Amino acid sequence: MPAQGRRRGRVEERGLCYRRMTAAALLAPFPLLLVLALLGSGRLQALGAGLAGLGAALAAAFWLALQAGGWPAALDLLARELPAGLWLAWPVLAIIVPGVFFHQAAQAYQARLDAMMASPGDGVPVSGAAAAPAAPIDPRRLWSLCFLLAPFAEAVTGFGVGYLIALAALRALGLQGLPALVLGLFSQSLVPWGALAVGTSAGAAIAGMAASDLGLRTALLQAGVHALYLPLYWRYARQAGVPISAAHKRDDAAWTALLIGLVALANHHSDPEIAAAAPCAVLLALRFWRDRRPDRAAVRAALRAAAPGAALVGVLCATRLIGPLRDALSSVAVLAPLPGKPGFAPFYAPGLWVIAVALAVALAARAAPAALTLGAARGAWRACAVTTSFMLMAQCYLGSGMAQALADALSELAQRWALLGVPLLAAMGGFLTGSAAAAAAMLMPLDIALARGLGADPGWIAAVQTSVSANLSMLSPMRVSMGTAVLGLGAAEAALYRRAWPLALPPLATGLAAALLISLRA
Repeated sequence: MPAQGRRRGRVEERGLCYRRMTAAALLAPFPLLLVLALLGSGRLQALGAGLAGLGAALAAAFWLALQAGGWPAALDLLARELPAGLWLAWPVLAIIVPGVFFHQAAQAYQARLDAMMASPGDGVPVSGAAAAPAAPIDPRRLWSLCFLLAPFAEAVTGFGVGYLIALAALRALGLQGLPALVLGLFSQSLVPWGALAVGTSAGAAIAGMAASDLGLRTALLQAGVHALYLPLYWRYARQAGVPISAAHKRDDAAWTALLIGLVALANHHSDPEIAAAAPCAVLLALRFWRDRRPDRAAVRAALRAAAPGAALVGVLCATRLIGPLRDALSSVAVLAPLPGKPGFAPFYAPGLWVIAVALAVALAARAAPAALTLGAARGAWRACAVTTSFMLMAQCYLGSGMAQALADALSELAQRWALLGVPLLAAMGGFLTGSAAAAAAMLMPLDIALARGLGADPGWIAAVQTSVSANLSMLSPMRVSMGTAVLGLGAAEAALYRRAWPLALPPLATGLAAALLISLRA
């Protein structure tokens, strides 16, 4: 019958597509699925899961190279991709250790500040002062911290510095442990413009479009992402002991809409490099002035407690936003040992200035820098190992051709609906690399080729790639392990993933909805 003939034809066509799928496409999902399964089961922390995923990726890449060109090709692959992965991991490692060092110096500063406030003029501690009940956390301050202050720091500096600032500020508010780790992740909510929009600029260059155009489209998608972030933020705040009233929810929603609107306007009328930093700074100043203006004593106390973080943000802003200083620092003693890979400017890297500010804070706290250095090394080694394993894994995906083969197979199997795979691949890239720029380098050429082949708008596909990969970087093992290292929680990554995994849903849902609309119009 005709219907049976059509069904038989579809089955045969699908079988032909499966036979055309390369071994690389068949092997590509397994290392990532192994990592997700291990993290989700709670049997292994991020380090164990990362090492297992790296082992699987290395085995797959080695086998594919062996089949393609024998032992010389396989050994050449390892000799080429392993150093490349280590080099790409280095800028992240160069902020993790200084970040832990800075946090320990800030803790020593806060301890000295508390001791001074709890002691009378003769230096004798006031009895019972340390037992005074903590004031309840103001929901407005919490929103400003999570959605303005920390994203501003990330927009200016990148490399997870915003998470570092968020954890320090949340600790100053009285939040510790898992609640602080989860709420601090919202510092990464504007990562498409992190590090002065380096990821968006890189993606725009690869896609062949203006950076401001990509920034504007990404901002429109980010409106949906933030709308879905807010209910999760309120839920996590309640779990942290900060209930958000209906009035405060309306206030949060209004200021969030204003923030994203200003980000979109800044992308449209200016450059994406400042499109998130400028709105965050303006809104932060307005809220601080409105909330603290009547109480000068509270302002002085807040500024004194926030001095380490404010100094860090100020120094980093100067190195990024003052043109002559930025150009000088970024061009001195640049290291570029691998051809085709980005260089490393040590005097422009955030880590150097984090260490400088941390030393000044340690001096003010009268803490021993040697002890802080030893503590930072002990606290950061695990996060460094996690970062290295996942960056090597991502480089294996790129260098072995598994990422390209997976995208090609998806295109051949799903045809016009292959665009629905773009947000899924973007999520994979953001999760594995912790960087929108690295994810763009890995996947943007595939996405643009796929969009053009199907007659879809490449600009919107590039925006989906940028938005999803950047937002998923907040859950990357690099960020998670950095947070646990900074707070000294050891191997707490599995507990954090069990609590925070819903944060992956807003960017994925928004990206899938956008990809579906693009597919329908193609």
